[in-house]
Amino acid sequence: MASWWYTAGSVLALSLQVVAWEYSTYSSMTFKPPKLEVNKTGTTDPGYIFMGPRGDVQDAGCAALIYDDTGDLVYEGPEEVTANFMVQKLFGKDVITFWAGDMMSIGYGYGTVHILDDTYKEIYTVQLTGDFVTPDGSSKDSYCDMHESHITPRNTLICTAYNVTQHDLTSIHGTSSEWMLDSQFYEIDIPTNQVLHSWSALDHEADIPLTTSYQGLGGDVGTQDAPYDAYHINSVATTNNGYFVSLRHMWSGYYLSQNGSVMWQVSGEDGADFKQIGNAEFSWQHDMRVYNETDNGFILNMFNNANTPTNEESETNGLSLAIDLDKKTVTGLRSLTDPNDPIHSVSQGSYQLLSEVDSHVFLAYGSISKVKEFDGDDNVVFSAQFGDDNAVASYRGYRYQWTATPFWKPSASVSKIDSGVTVYMSWNGATEYDNWVVYAASSATSTNTTQIATAKRSGFETSATLVDPPTNFIQVVARKGTTVLGTSEVVSF
Repeated sequence: MASWWYTAGSVLALSLQVVAWEYSTYSSMTFKPPKLEVNKTGTTDPGYIFMGPRGDVQDAGCAALIYDDTGDLVYEGPEEVTANFMVQKLFGKDVITFWAGDMMSIGYGYGTVHILDDTYKEIYTVQLTGDFVTPDGSSKDSYCDMHESHITPRNTLICTAYNVTQHDLTSIHGTSSEWMLDSQFYEIDIPTNQVLHSWSALDHEADIPLTTSYQGLGGDVGTQDAPYDAYHINSVATTNNGYFVSLRHMWSGYYLSQNGSVMWQVSGEDGADFKQIGNAEFSWQHDMRVYNETDNGFILNMFNNANTPTNEESETNGLSLAIDLDKKTVTGLRSLTDPNDPIHSVSQGSYQLLSEVDSHVFLAYGSISKVKEFDGDDNVVFSAQFGDDNAVASYRGYRYQWTATPFWKPSASVSKIDSGVTVYMSWNGATEYDNWVVYAASSATSTNTTQIATAKRSGFETSATLVDPPTNFIQVVARKGTTVLGTSEVVSF
């Protein structure tokens, strides 16, 4: 078995190039999100693009972001490092969730999972506390890792966690007291933050031996501040009988029983407990997801990186496999690549089955700042980029249908021009309005207003030029048809 090693900072060293990417700016908001360059070549499934760019990104654009299919911004969240920005179901309603916190240099993090309703009010904040050890010995408010924040069908949340642990590494030519990362996950009751279930890879070392890791022990790795990462947990899916866990550095997924014991393993190199049929190989994978599970098997989808910073196995692809428990086979069903744009993504990434009806799939390429949608015939129908290659990343990326009316008011600003003024209007996160009405107010606190202009919604920010406005006070209203959805504060010029 090959062993591969990379330096601690290489996974997220995304600021090595001179970046020439353009950023959007607005007069009514201070946002500076990266421009989304879109190439739409076919019919896509409905929905917006969700991502969380970081790396060589303007500070004012490092946030949870929603774009539409034309590349226009729809929503920007608080300025912070985010991951797993997505729409999920909680108690039967659509919510958006994202992780925010501090990312470590070797690709894990400490943070909090935020759950927002369709007005963007934070209705739950999920934190993981406990007796964890960090590389520098510091304590954290929450130890949720950024890799997983999955709401289960039972309305609980699963998050991953990494604990720095002193362990015997003599089996892989280390010492008896070196430091490593224990890959863990926790199932948490959302309203109370109570831990309902926990799992540790090191507790199952007999079934997942360190000697089978593709991540070699070398260099300065093995100290508390640079712990060895044998497993690298990066996704956890609930199943009919327990959980399915992806361990990237093992090139494997593991089916766990409800009590956490390992029932079986599927490996990208040799199949492990299964015979490989067709294109069923994978390596350094992310985002393993289970579909159509029966007692006889299921479909396993994943983002197959097939690369790390020092190891190139093959071109990155979206991979779909059939697991047959009766025949003990794993069969390749789909391998999604763009023949006009071969990609080698060394870290991160996601595979989203958009519809089981038309089989559209949305891939986000992690360390490569691209997303693509494939139709049921495996043709690329949508492609977008939001930064220079290997300079900007989004841990995952998704397409979701989302309807929201923010609890905050629309924003407006006014700039003087020779012939009058230009009014700029936006309503961050609003999806339902389609036009604006501009009013002149008699004062900053007046409720007596006069309609002076209308404008059709145009992207994130709409502008209207006013010649000789009757007063120095402007108020704008966002409408759907003639129905008022939101009203700004009065602004003066």
